[in-house]
Amino acid sequence: MAVLAPENHGLRLAVRYLVLILVAAIFVLPLLFMVMSSFKPDAQLLNDTSSLRAFLPVGDLTLENYREAFDRAPVRLFVLNSVLVTGVTVLLALIVCSLAAFAFVYMNWRGRDVVLSIILATLIVPFETIAIPLLLIVSKLPWIGLDGIETTWLNTYRVQIIPWIADGLTVFLFVQYFKDLPGELIEAARVEGASWVQIYWRVVMPLAGPVIATAAILKFLLMYNQYLWPLIVVQQEQYRPVMVGLQYFFQLDTAWGEIMAYLTMITVPVLAFYLVLQRAFIASIASQGVKG
Repeated sequence: MAVLAPENHGLRLAVRYLVLILVAAIFVLPLLFMVMSSFKPDAQLLNDTSSLRAFLPVGDLTLENYREAFDRAPVRLFVLNSVLVTGVTVLLALIVCSLAAFAFVYMNWRGRDVVLSIILATLIVPFETIAIPLLLIVSKLPWIGLDGIETTWLNTYRVQIIPWIADGLTVFLFVQYFKDLPGELIEAARVEGASWVQIYWRVVMPLAGPVIATAAILKFLLMYNQYLWPLIVVQQEQYRPVMVGLQYFFQLDTAWGEIMAYLTMITVPVLAFYLVLQRAFIASIASQGVKG
């Protein structure tokens, strides 16, 4: 077996780190530009875009853009709405999609493969093609609430949550992960007399940390960045999420500093959510790398 010379090993290691630094810069520099620009007046912000000063905390730095952003739009309300809708949807999606995947992988029932194929086929259907039919459906759906029977779902939180609970991608992720779990665990649990609910909750889900983290992050990003659907089903300000709230900053005069301040604030929940799940997310990547 050939042994790499120390100089060749060092060169490869240097090239590897250089590539990783370049990839990291591609993702980090836009965020750095956004944060630095949020502290600069519009004139300075536009002038700095032609140089590296755009990425540096130089010039007349101020918090005025943040104050103006709160004056122009109800930022706290929009962030709260997005966090609420996204958090509830992610939680329900993990439960519903993992249950569906459990049934597809471990239970034998007629039509199982056909149903799974139909669910996976929905991945190639653009949302724009079903947006209007879905809008017509939810506009006529009844709902029993605290105030009695309502005749529409429009201008509510539920219209932003319920249609997005189940999706083909999340089901697919759980199905693929469950297939790789040792079948002996399920057989042993069945021999011991465990029910399917007990197997799901006590055997399978405790081992599904990596896929739960991966599915949660992907679902969080999808829901937090929702724009088209909330735009057409929510007209009342009290239910609007952060992406629809971005329109407030393009009315009348466009203030780029305020836009950068708003984008910086609404990015914080995304980064916080990722940091919470990063260990499980990295573990999922590592496990997939080992399997590959």
